[in-house]
Amino acid sequence: MNYIGLSTCDTANGPGVRVSLFCSGCTLHCPGCFNEESWDFGAGRPFTDETLATLLKALEEDFVEGLSLLGGDPLEPENRDEVLRIVRAVRERFGSTKTIWLWTGRRHEKVADCPVLEYVDVLVDGPYVEKLKVHEKGCWFGSSNQRVIPLHPAG
Repeated sequence: MNYIGLSTCDTANGPGVRVSLFCSGCTLHCPGCFNEESWDFGAGRPFTDETLATLLKALEEDFVEGLSLLGGDPLEPENRDEVLRIVRAVRERFGSTKTIWLWTGRRHEKVADCPVLEYVDVLVDGPYVEKLKVHEKGCWFGSSNQRVIPLHPAG
């Protein structure tokens, strides 16, 4: 899997300060997508063991609330094995002390059986629809058809 970005201090993609990984590759090609450069599976650089170590190290900071996985689409079939490795590593290292959020253009009903979601606390699902664009600050989705779904609430 390739990735086009790794932010170790992100406040735009989920609550609090987060580590955000932008996976490469998306076959949905939603018109008006804010991250069109991520559609190409070959964009960016390969996600390596060193990248995983950097991501895990960044999550060690007490002020970091968790990991956000975006794209592209982390749930593209080509990305799922590597994303599963990432979320498993986060859970092994941090348990439930760090939240994992994941954005996908697919509806939850279509991906509910994906093993990655066993490790995800919150799923933001659905394709971006330009005519339904949300202009509010502080929401976690780009268009009003998308949903923020708690999968494994803390507690």
